[in-house]
Amino acid sequence: MSETRTPLSRRSLLRGALFTAAAVPFGVTLAACDTGSVGGAGGGGGEEPADLDDKRVGAMDDYGVGTTFVATEPLTFDLLYRDHPNYALKEDWSFFTHIEETNNVTFNFTSVPLSDFEDRRSLLIAAGDAPTIITQAYVGTLNQFVPSGALLPISRYVEHMPNFLAKTEAWGMQAELDYYRQEDGEYYVLPGLLETAKPGYTIAIRDDLWQAAGFDADPATFDELRDQLRTVREQNPDLDYVYSDRWSSGGPMEATLNAAAPNFGVRAGWGFGDGTIWNGTAYEFTGALEGYRQLLEYFHSLIDEGLLDPESLTQDDDAAIQKLTSGRSAAIGSNDQEILAYRSNLADAGNTDAVMRQIIVPAGPAGNIINSPRFESGLAFSSGAADQDNFVALLQFVDWLYYSDEGLEFAKWGVEGETFTRGADGARELLPDIDINGLNPGAPKMLNTDFGYHNGVFMPAHGSTQDLIDSMLRDEVVEFLAKMNEKEPLDLGPGYLLNELDQEQAALQQTALKDATYQATAAFLLGQRSFDDWDAFQGELEAAGLSNYLQKINDNIREA
Repeated sequence: MSETRTPLSRRSLLRGALFTAAAVPFGVTLAACDTGSVGGAGGGGGEEPADLDDKRVGAMDDYGVGTTFVATEPLTFDLLYRDHPNYALKEDWSFFTHIEETNNVTFNFTSVPLSDFEDRRSLLIAAGDAPTIITQAYVGTLNQFVPSGALLPISRYVEHMPNFLAKTEAWGMQAELDYYRQEDGEYYVLPGLLETAKPGYTIAIRDDLWQAAGFDADPATFDELRDQLRTVREQNPDLDYVYSDRWSSGGPMEATLNAAAPNFGVRAGWGFGDGTIWNGTAYEFTGALEGYRQLLEYFHSLIDEGLLDPESLTQDDDAAIQKLTSGRSAAIGSNDQEILAYRSNLADAGNTDAVMRQIIVPAGPAGNIINSPRFESGLAFSSGAADQDNFVALLQFVDWLYYSDEGLEFAKWGVEGETFTRGADGARELLPDIDINGLNPGAPKMLNTDFGYHNGVFMPAHGSTQDLIDSMLRDEVVEFLAKMNEKEPLDLGPGYLLNELDQEQAALQQTALKDATYQATAAFLLGQRSFDDWDAFQGELEAAGLSNYLQKINDNIREA
């Protein structure tokens, strides 16, 4: 499906190269250079910021931290919108009404369905047709568009974004931003910021069956998890498999392997990224490491013993969920939202005795390690943004909506008195006829579907501050996150920079190496390939350009 540009009347509110160590949505907190120089948050900025005196139409002269942005004249910004089927875009959402009434801003949307969003976004950027504001952009994922000049080097202009600067400084994020600077010294994506990491993915278990088997504590290690799976299977012979997993549309068990891999000293699944892993002095390739073999040997053992459903590597999510709902399995990949659906499905199926609980990701041979970022999806900007006469106002508005405490609360909770109330202690509570995240089960209205708040396009980092992140989380989730954040973060090292020619070669090699690794991963897990064949697999990686790929990277490590 193609995108739909939606210019609507103002009354209807919706008028409307350079390569770094790759980061993905499930990357890690990164360390890099010290900070402090011209060019915005972090150090290493390139050119001096441009003179924007003639780009201040609609801008406030006194905008700063604690100031509500109000355009001095009506403004309309072009925005690439990811249209989620669960809360399809509506022109009369309260969100847009208040943006117009409070901030004097409306939008002209290029609306693209979620299913086509990444492909269409890439095509629009490559063709030079992207709207001014490009949403749902993760740091490190749009680097291929830097050499062409299609994207704005936003780091040159963050001096006009006081809330962004205040939070990155207060939360010690300058080094993480520096990691994503390109060879010109600039970064091109404004990430959503998290005060602390928000690791969400793990395994959910039928706690009623675990308790009956004598297990009332989470497994401390993956070996303990395997022992628990064995016991639960022995006591529940009617199960087809104790564990049937999901999230395999892009590769085998990508969520689970991503969560497990750091504990084996490697990266995998959604966290595979560019395939590199920092050993303290140099970058190695994750698929070539003994830890990757140990990771695959572990999950192969689960399949080999009949504990893990081999269809986990290929089945769609609905199939895995149905197996849990029908009682054919008792464990599945999960996050804090999906577990609510599992509970609801089980109850609807008449299994009122079933109790679902998420476990803390166990430790492994490499330690008790987490692979979770403090950056979430954010924004990029088309290069022509800086030519607009309202450019400073655009920066101020984005800073207010995405980085100010007021804007973050507005995007997440809505408007006090209309969608939520605030107690004497400051605690927020949705009005009783509105639900989100199961806060008011059975309420007739949804905060996102009916009002436009709690929308990932405008709330990419769940509220950013720990207060806002926790404000809609159930106690069980707050406890889960606190325990997960006790883990040691995986260190991906200082990063590296490649020139344009090396980037092109490395991109091809990276694709070949990832393809070879993913194919071998599935084969080893399923037992279609013996681990006696591991050396041959290493030869396949070498044939795909492994040594040359690593040499390029290690010859161009950033200076700390």
